[in-house]
Amino acid sequence: MKILMINGSPRKTGRTGIASRYITKMHGVDFIDLSVLDVPIFNGEKDQNELASVKHIRTSVSEADGIIMASPEYHSGMSGALKNALDFLGSEHFANKPVALLAVAGGGKGGINALNNMRTVARGLYANAIPKQLVLDPHCFNYENDGLNDTAATQVNGLIEELKIYVRSFSIMKA
Repeated sequence: MKILMINGSPRKTGRTGIASRYITKMHGVDFIDLSVLDVPIFNGEKDQNELASVKHIRTSVSEADGIIMASPEYHSGMSGALKNALDFLGSEHFANKPVALLAVAGGGKGGINALNNMRTVARGLYANAIPKQLVLDPHCFNYENDGLNDTAATQVNGLIEELKIYVRSFSIMKA
C-alpha cells in the first residue's frame, strides 16, 4: 500500500509542515513538500508539463494508492500552494483514489472552510475524499520535538487508519 502525504503549506516552518513530517515519519508514507518544491504558477501552457517538479507531482500522485492532503486555512480556504499544485493534476491521476483531508488552523476560527475547499477540489479531480477529516489547532503540536501531542497523534492515526480501509476497499474493487 503506497500512501502519499502532500504538505500544502508554502511555509518551511509552519504547523502544517510539522504535521506532515510527523505523518511521514510515523507512518512511513511518501512525501511531497510544497514548501520546498519549486512549482511554477499554473498557466495551462504545455511546456510546464516538462518541468521536473510537475513530473514529480504527477508521477507521485499517479503511483500512490491513497493521498493525504494537508493545508493551512488561509482566508477561509486551502493554501494557494496546494491549489496551484492540484491544478497540474487531473482525473487521470486521482479518479476514485481515496484522499484524506487535514487542515491546520490558527486557532479559534476552525479550519473547516479549508477542508470544504479541499473536498470540493477533490471532487473536481474525481477523487474519493473519505468522510473522516481532521483539523489541528495550535495546541495540538509538540513544537520542541517537531511533532504532535498525544491526543492529536491519536486523531491523526485514526485518520490514516480510515484512509487505509478505503485504500484496501478500492484495491479490491479494481481487482
